[in-house]
Amino acid sequence: MTNLSEIYSQRIIELAANIPRTERLTDPDASATAHSKLCGSTVSVDIKMRDGVITDYGQSVKACLLGQSAAAIVAAHVVGATAEEIREVRRRMRAMLKEGGAPPEGKWADLAILEPVRDFKARHASTLLVFDALEDAIAQVEARETGEGGDVTAAEDGPLEAHRNEAHQKAVAGTS
Repeated sequence: MTNLSEIYSQRIIELAANIPRTERLTDPDASATAHSKLCGSTVSVDIKMRDGVITDYGQSVKACLLGQSAAAIVAAHVVGATAEEIREVRRRMRAMLKEGGAPPEGKWADLAILEPVRDFKARHASTLLVFDALEDAIAQVEARETGEGGDVTAAEDGPLEAHRNEAHQKAVAGTS
């Protein structure tokens, strides 16, 4: 089993210190927030999409180093990604942490730095927050495009809650 101090590598610290795309979008197609009750981490995302491709992205990350690192890697690669690509990366991350699966590959290979987190179940939720929020935002856009509407929540495991429009409006207005 990995020692807890081993998962906080210099690279994790560097990623967390340099999170890209930390400005919220003023006119997103969708916004979503994922929150872990266990650790208190919260990640909010805004997306713009066109023809199933993410064309712009903004986020607010109030999470531990692991959640910040995951958010940094996602923000570096999300623009230009398709909804299906994001779903596949999310599926692979979840499998990597919960089932011992292989980490994502290609442009998402940096996510392998989070592989040691699999030994610490209590850290899974914060590591996956950005993926849960992003999936929620994508589902909102797709539901609107198909006319299904409704309130879609991507958080499918652990103590996660989705809070969308109110949190985004407060972020845009600069209030809390």
